[in-house]
Parts: sequence; C-alpha cells; structure tokens
Amino acid sequence: MKILCLKHIAFEGPGTIALWAQQRGHELQIESVDQNKPLPSLATFDALLVMGGPMNVYQDAEHPWLEAEKSYIRAVIDAEKYVIGICLGAQLIAHALGAEISQGPHQEIGWFPIHPNTDCPVKMRLANELRVLHWHGDTFALPDGAHPIALSAACPNQGFLFQERVLGLQCHLEMTPQSLALLIAACSNELIDAPYIQTAERMLAEPAATYQRMQAVLFDMLDTLVKK
Repeated sequence: MKILCLKHIAFEGPGTIALWAQQRGHELQIESVDQNKPLPSLATFDALLVMGGPMNVYQDAEHPWLEAEKSYIRAVIDAEKYVIGICLGAQLIAHALGAEISQGPHQEIGWFPIHPNTDCPVKMRLANELRVLHWHGDTFALPDGAHPIALSAACPNQGFLFQERVLGLQCHLEMTPQSLALLIAACSNELIDAPYIQTAERMLAEPAATYQRMQAVLFDMLDTLVKK
C-alpha cells in the first residue's frame, strides 16, 4: 500500500506511524504542504495521512495553502481511500466533513489519559484508560455519520471513525521522545500555567512504558482500519 503523508511544519512528522508503515511493508511518501507545491494525483496513493501543526484550520489568510488542502482532503474522502488525521489533521478531516472547528474548553498540553466513548465502535475499542500525549487548543465537533472513539477530561472529542475508513485522532499517539523534544523546543511559549498544561520537564520525564503502550494501541488501530 502507498501512503501519502502531508506535513504542515518540519517538527511534526509521522513519528511511529513511519515505523508501522515500514513493518507492514507500506510505502510512505512525505510531502510538505506549506511549500505550496502541487499535491500528488489521487491515483498515486491508497491512503492519506494528515499530520499536526501549530496553525488553525480557519487561518487561511495566514496560511494560503490551507484552502487547497481542505479541498484535497475532501476529494480523497470522496474517492473512498483510507484517511488518517492527527491533531490538526483530524480537525482538517472533520472540517472537510462539514463539522465545526472551535476553541476547546481547555488548552490541553501534556500527558493525560483518554477513555473510550460509550459509542466507540467495537473495532476501535480502547482500554478503559490510556495515557497519551496532547498538544492542542482547538477541537472538532463530531462529523455527521461519524462514530466517537475517545474523550478526555479536558476535551470531549478525542477521536472519530467515519465510514470504516476515515480515522481522526485529536491526541498524539504517534509521538516519540525525540519528536516530543522537537515539539517542545518549537512551541515552548505555549507552556503557560493552566489546569491541563504540563511543564516541559514533566513531559520529557514520561517513562518509556507509556510510549510503548501508546504505540501498541496506535498500531492495532491502524491495522484494524486498513485490514482488507
């Protein structure tokens, strides 16, 4: 399978999703959307991976490439390909499906647990509690026809599944210690004193076991999504 990965900024790449693709024998092509290059033809890939970034879905004036990317994501969904979105990527997918994107009740940055939604599809069922990395201020409403997956204390929508082939995740299950260090270095100005924001030191001290559990859940979700 050929996977096209859209990056919005240098420090937010596919993380452990690249490892998953390599282990499963999938080809991963990475394109930087912010360079305003023409996006690849839909005929050249089987799945689309849309990564995160510090910009907002509605900042078209500041980031002119956003408008074309939104239309592109909708076209990929309509072409009935697999689509996976992480953080901003999930918000872009939700927006393409007609859902509202807005500022969340809390800015959520750090390691906080998510829990399965009561309406979570059985195929995407999570453990009762999974500690994951968050870094977002905005949130998405659930698109019409989508099934919720998870929630956290700070954010009621942490993921959704649409038509069995479109997966949006607000949290960062793909995070590695290295990618977290890059994110902190680039966005440390957001680490203010707030109920759901941890310090850089606290985030970087998270034990390896948390990353391992998070990776295992992500790999299971991806295997379930693209299962033929």
